[in-house]
Amino acid sequence: MRTITDIREMQRIALQLKREGKTIGFVPTMGYLHEGHLSLLRNARKENDVTVVSIFVNPLQFGPKEDLATYPRDLERDSSLAEKEGCDYLFFPSAEDMYPAALSVTAKVQERTDVLCGKSRPGHFDGVATVLIKLFNIVQPDKVYFGMKDAQQVAVVDGLVRDFNIPVEIVPVQTVREEDGLAKSSRNVHLLPAERDQASALHQSLKMAESLITEGEYDPVKILSVIRGFIEKNTSGEIDYIEILSYPDLKQLTRLEEKIIIAMAVKFTKARLIDNAIISVRKES
Repeated sequence: MRTITDIREMQRIALQLKREGKTIGFVPTMGYLHEGHLSLLRNARKENDVTVVSIFVNPLQFGPKEDLATYPRDLERDSSLAEKEGCDYLFFPSAEDMYPAALSVTAKVQERTDVLCGKSRPGHFDGVATVLIKLFNIVQPDKVYFGMKDAQQVAVVDGLVRDFNIPVEIVPVQTVREEDGLAKSSRNVHLLPAERDQASALHQSLKMAESLITEGEYDPVKILSVIRGFIEKNTSGEIDYIEILSYPDLKQLTRLEEKIIIAMAVKFTKARLIDNAIISVRKES
């Protein structure tokens, strides 16, 4: 595995690989790799000639009160994990290289952002879209792999690629979970011991909701009430949001139909956890 820190060098390598007819699978991350990231890398390896993992904690997607300074970083650990999984190139640019001066052009995401995490994080997905455009131009990937834990991000990136005719295939990969159902996340290390025990309630509540839908409950208000009650009873966390929306359009629903997302964010003492379920709803008889 080669570690590349220079943007122009990474771009030269990518363009040469393309000239050789090789396919590039790309996993963009903010580092502190966990099993979820490694699952993306394994999928990329299976489907492409060359795999590239980027590690870049993107300042544009953090708000003024968010955890940019405390976001976990450990390049030596990340490098070891990526190499063990067969990564070919680890791309590790600095913020100074990615943003050497104030940007004259940035992306502005118009749709799919006024709900879920986007509602309480204005500008977050503008920052995501802007850095991804840069990374796509640098790495020149054929396929890009994203975890469905952040399903809103997948929906936003799907819109970005479609709207700008970016020649890349977005490959969503199912959420990797701990044995008790907690979605793996770099932020889980910040949970207090008691909070870690409680955190599995997020996934449990989603499974309860899925069962209700299977049994024929199509009223989102009733389903949301059950989820909220279960989380409030079984955790000390503060609910940021719980929403049921169409997917991937992320529109409000008065009655469940076709494909939906049930998504939530819960704030604990030092960590804000997100989770979701994508469900295909059978037609009412």
